[in-house]
Amino acid sequence: MKRLSLLIALVLALAAAGCGGGEDTTATPETVEGTPPADTSGGGGATGGGEQGDADAGKAVFASAGCGGCHTYSKANSNGTVGPNLDDADVDYDAAVQQVHNGGGGMPPFEGKLSDEEIANVAAFVTQD
Repeated sequence: MKRLSLLIALVLALAAAGCGGGEDTTATPETVEGTPPADTSGGGGATGGGEQGDADAGKAVFASAGCGGCHTYSKANSNGTVGPNLDDADVDYDAAVQQVHNGGGGMPPFEGKLSDEEIANVAAFVTQD
């Protein structure tokens, strides 16, 4: 009987300890010092959206990253045959950002090799009209 009373008291104590105020709090600063960095990704980073990169700068990225070794794209004077022909591709900007960032379908990811800004720019270049 003594053990049962002790067990019940322990269970009640644990249950009471688990009942907090029911309110989650997170630390948030009351002030911010300095100026937050400007978004220079041109495409909202790897998720795309927002402003859509600089196609002129993307042409240089296309060349320096070796994209023409795999892709045919007349605007870059490239005739690679490993990857899709970008002259015939109908890809929107956000999809191009994701493909360059994450890779897939035989294409390597360029995350960590190109900055978000460079990815935004090359995506703008290959999706321009």
